[in-house]
Amino acid sequence: MNNPRRRKIDKISQQLQALKDQLEELVQEEQEAFDNIPEAFQDTDRYAEAEEKLDYLDSAFGGLEEVIDNLTEATN
Repeated sequence: MNNPRRRKIDKISQQLQALKDQLEELVQEEQEAFDNIPEAFQDTDRYAEAEEKLDYLDSAFGGLEEVIDNLTEATN
């Protein structure tokens, strides 16, 4: 791989890292909100939906980590 393409990939990786950091903050906020749902609501559809959405966010976060790792490996 030549240096110009390597620099392009590095730039994309840095942009994705910034997005991953933002997503991590949102996941943490959502996790905190989820953890604070009163016990009385934990057997509701709304609780199950909140849990599912949190799982999707976690999966997206993990996916971004994987993409960043793959880009890093591609430029090493």
